Amino acid sequence: MTKLIVFDFDGTLGDTLELILKCNHETRRRMGAPVIPDSAIISTIGIPLWDGIKEMNPGISEADIPAWMKMYREVFDGLKHQIVPVLFPGVKETLAGLHNQGIILTVASSRGRESLNDFLKAMGIAPYFDYVLGAEDVVNAKPKPEPVLKTLKRFGVIGPECLVVGDMPVDIQMGLGAGAVTCGVTFGNSSREALEAAGANYVIDSFDKLLSII
Repeated sequence: MTKLIVFDFDGTLGDTLELILKCNHETRRRMGAPVIPDSAIISTIGIPLWDGIKEMNPGISEADIPAWMKMYREVFDGLKHQIVPVLFPGVKETLAGLHNQGIILTVASSRGRESLNDFLKAMGIAPYFDYVLGAEDVVNAKPKPEPVLKTLKRFGVIGPECLVVGDMPVDIQMGLGAGAVTCGVTFGNSSREALEAAGANYVIDSFDKLLSII
């Protein structure tokens, strides 16, 4: 029986792809870095900003990464009200249904805590969540299991009673590492093939399908 669900945010609850792409491309322009394909940016979604910058800039000195992070955040602050993320179809209604069943709903994201909470509030879904973990709230982020393990400990739930839902292989790896059941969603930033290869127990094409697997 599922007692607890841990959701990723970007690509799972909210459609933030356009914002993420624009922020990264503009950051690169301002930093004088070469243009990279969208696919190189998408592959870093779900991991902390520091790691994403490092992955997108092979050979970058770690001493230079803080300047990149500062620039990214400046760009993000300028664009977040111009490119407003929206919920994927069925998210709000499904969360309400799960909440009404008494299931504990939480979020574990590599997005910064401030923007994560701002988005949840703006989208009208913050009241459904009992616990929200952002990038600053863990030492070892996805794909490490720490975010899920920390959540399990907080609520006294064991792995098999927990469902981890995300759109990227790192979400699946995080959940499996904590002994949880995992569900990949195909409407986000990855593919069914990648999610199945990561070992997802379930893969769904629409958010409301969660109601049939808990």
